[in-house]
Amino acid sequence: MMPPIDFWFSIGTAYTYFAVMRLPEIAAEAEVEFRWRPFDIRAIMIEMNDVPFASQPVKAAYMWRDLERRAAKVGLPLRLPIPYPLAEFEQANRVAVIAAREGWCQPYAIATYRRWFVDREPAGSEPNLSASIREAGQEPARVLELANSEGGIQALDAATREAKELGIFGSPSFVIDGELFWGYDRLQDAIDWQRNLDHATPG
Repeated sequence: MMPPIDFWFSIGTAYTYFAVMRLPEIAAEAEVEFRWRPFDIRAIMIEMNDVPFASQPVKAAYMWRDLERRAAKVGLPLRLPIPYPLAEFEQANRVAVIAAREGWCQPYAIATYRRWFVDREPAGSEPNLSASIREAGQEPARVLELANSEGGIQALDAATREAKELGIFGSPSFVIDGELFWGYDRLQDAIDWQRNLDHATPG
């Protein structure tokens, strides 16, 4: 049996949209299991002194146009202008860590990105936040109390430390048995690596 691929992602990064929205379909078609692993890429980027797109207007303009082309190519909706960067980046990902622990991360992340990229409701803020939690079948008050507690803050910090230890520096990233693949365009490479790893494992 093939080991799962760890899908490391941060809600709040634009290119992660494609992985979040298409991963369930890709998983079914490729017969691959993904383990959703949210973390805080912003904390890693700050430590690396990596300036985000928001402070580079020419690069940001290219990014949004590139996102439009990619969305059209794969048939995903996208309505510019999209609120960016997010004011509640950490809160969105604290909830995602709770969701991953409890088993409803996938529907929460999908709902969050859809409301952000289609309805233009910033992820991590209201009304996106509570609506996405409800769509994932959970009660917002309970989840937000957990996510914004000291335990919720520490859980996101711990996930981010683990990502950093794996050498992750961007979102989305895919990890199989310590092997890192960065970017949605490397997803097929990750799947191929997993299959080759499985074939090389004695049965």
